[in-house]
Formats: sequence, structure tokens, C-alpha cells
Amino acid sequence: MAKDRPVKEQELAGLAKKFRKAAGKSKADAARELGVAAPTIFGAEEQPEMSLTKLRIRVIEAYSPFKVVGPVFVLEKK
Repeated sequence: MAKDRPVKEQELAGLAKKFRKAAGKSKADAARELGVAAPTIFGAEEQPEMSLTKLRIRVIEAYSPFKVVGPVFVLEKK
């Protein structure tokens, strides 16, 4: 992962899953450690359209060497 590369909100779901798995944690482990239900972890990782950004950030920060800084909003021409 490139340092200081902006990450789209939709990418956080995949990163959360990647770092959780790399840490050797199951969805149930992560749910227990983060105080949420296991289906919520599933939603955070598998359904990027769901509004679970804060949980995704918690997972990334818990199981990776990264801190998530944001949000960043970019205006693009219509």
C-alpha cells in the first residue's frame, strides 16, 4: 500500500477484511474484540455500500500499522 495515498470510502471494506485476515483474526474474534455483532463485521467487509465507515476504520486501525485520517472530500466537475 502506497504511503499517504488517498483511499476511497468504498476501498475501506476490502482493507478492513485484508488486515483482519492478515492478523489471523476471524470475524467472530474481531466482533468480540470490537464489541459488535459478527454480522456487523460481515457487513463492514462484504457490503461497501452499507454505511459502516467508522467500524471499517476501527478494524483497520486495530489490525494494521495504519491510522486512518480523514475524511477527504474532492469536488469533481459534473
